[in-house]
Amino acid sequence: MARIGIAGAGVLGRLLAWQLSRAGHAVTVFDPASGPEAPPTGQLETGAPFAAGFTAAGMLSPIAELDNAGPEIARLGWRSLALWREVAQTLRADGCNAPLFEQHGSLMLAHGADLGAARRVLARLDTAPTLAAELPAPQALDRAALAALEPALAPGLHAWLLPDEAQVMSRDMLHALAVHTPKVHWCWGERVQRVEAGALQVAGEGPVGFDLAIDVRGVGARPDIALRGVRGEVIWLHAPGVTLQRPVRLLHPRHRVYIVPRPGNLFIVGASEIESEDRSPVSLRSAVELMAAAQSVLPELAEARIVHMEANLRPALPDNEPHTHAEPGLLRINGLFRHGWLLAPALVQDALALAGLDEPEKETVDV
Repeated sequence: MARIGIAGAGVLGRLLAWQLSRAGHAVTVFDPASGPEAPPTGQLETGAPFAAGFTAAGMLSPIAELDNAGPEIARLGWRSLALWREVAQTLRADGCNAPLFEQHGSLMLAHGADLGAARRVLARLDTAPTLAAELPAPQALDRAALAALEPALAPGLHAWLLPDEAQVMSRDMLHALAVHTPKVHWCWGERVQRVEAGALQVAGEGPVGFDLAIDVRGVGARPDIALRGVRGEVIWLHAPGVTLQRPVRLLHPRHRVYIVPRPGNLFIVGASEIESEDRSPVSLRSAVELMAAAQSVLPELAEARIVHMEANLRPALPDNEPHTHAEPGLLRINGLFRHGWLLAPALVQDALALAGLDEPEKETVDV
């Protein structure tokens, strides 16, 4: 059994804690948040910064991400689909009743005037099977097929189905990963200032020793890692009676707006990717653009009520690619950019293999 200290309780930190504790290791997690709960909704300001994973819509779209990411992102993301499904099934067996994972594919949509831009995107996505045999190519849908899949969508849209893409219910999953790890020691309200081999430097306490120190603090890992924060904004809409079974993306020359259905008649609308470290509330420009684009493909959202707006910072390295560093006593994973939920399980799996922790500890019997 190894003594493991984790700095950061975002998607990576909670997933690592959950997996390592189940493998029999003694895990301690430090995070400045006040607890495992999601930040409150319906407020412009929520106080201290919180994990970017809470803000994200949780789309698992490895094929769609070929629009602006390399093939390795798609391959890692495709692996993560099955891994997230296994995590959700295990948490369900452990007594979690919250919805955690849905897999019905996703849709890419385009208005007629934007068909040229959409075809340029589709040309990249059509290469998916050549990158990895298991990656399917987008499937073009005619109007009748689209209406059969999603009757609420506006008529006349060009559409493509991305088979087997999925979504994680981000807030519920983050909470479940924390509360269903009873053997983990959670140190809430404690900030790690520095991570070194075998030690976490905790503010007000000094160094705390471990067999393995893991740094998954996101933008909080600066200055140890040369990161920048990239702002993202989302809007929650409540629309009783509006039915959407799967996430949709609108292909647009300037931005890629997504609409993600959630239980409780909720819809998450987002897309903004702003090179800014401003954590202030959602801007008027973003709100207007996002909601107008969403209504253009799902007209029934016109009567939706705005229940929540949220902005957060995603950690990115200069190349926008994730990076894992492993050495004796130290493991770092960071720079997931806009792909945190998409990549986390596969990156954790590979990182634990690098650290020699991919096999469960053998159980001991007291005599």
